[in-house]
Amino acid sequence: MTGTEPAVSRIDTSRPHPARVYDWFLGGKDNYPVDEELGRQITAMQGDAPRHARANRRFMERATRAVVRDTGIRQFLDVGAGIPTEPNLHQIAQSVVPDARVVYVDNDPIVLAHAAALLRGTPEGVTEYVQADAREPERILERAASVLDFDRPVALSLIALLHFIADDDGAHRLVDTLVGALAPGSCLVLSAMTADFDPENVRRGIEAYTASGVTLVARSHAEMRRLFKGLELLEPGIVALSDWRPSEDEDAAEEGPVSLYGAVGIKR
Repeated sequence: MTGTEPAVSRIDTSRPHPARVYDWFLGGKDNYPVDEELGRQITAMQGDAPRHARANRRFMERATRAVVRDTGIRQFLDVGAGIPTEPNLHQIAQSVVPDARVVYVDNDPIVLAHAAALLRGTPEGVTEYVQADAREPERILERAASVLDFDRPVALSLIALLHFIADDDGAHRLVDTLVGALAPGSCLVLSAMTADFDPENVRRGIEAYTASGVTLVARSHAEMRRLFKGLELLEPGIVALSDWRPSEDEDAAEEGPVSLYGAVGIKR
């Protein structure tokens, strides 16, 4: 990785950040008391919240492997990458194709602080980090173009990101702008929260995040489908994360529905 991004702001520990709360759910150490407090509130209401976070990571792993093996894509743009948690997307992709090129994007300074040390790829490949807000898709594309060739297929990953961006705050513009810049043969890998399976617990979770100053939205299956407009969904379509091509070796104790949908769509 090349360290081209300067530190742009101090780490704000006065309010929780989704990337750090997610890190706490996964058992990480790169979070602060304010993040742990919200994580514990959510877990008190939804005892399986950490399991949902782990299910999301496993979906990312399975989807990345499927993209590499089924589509031949060698370039990846991961927006809302979060705090590095092994295995990272580049480790999965480059374990199959060592020359894969990966660009991570996030806006939390703590992610930047760990990026240089943890996001190390293979000698054949490229792993880069861009400090940018997800609501700045044009800037993301401009910076990522120094590593990725947008005339060739790219896998765009929006993993557990869009439930922190409301429709009226630019969620559809983000997706439309990024997908619109991709070449045919590219794909969108997306997971997002839904209230379709457990509406009461999801409602309480949204209230807890909102009370902490964090936007959180749940989308129905139909709303998820609109995010994939114009794309051809890979089997099994838009399903609960645990139902998207589950691995035989996954822990049986981790099985069961989670309140997130996941899907992969191909741009033809």
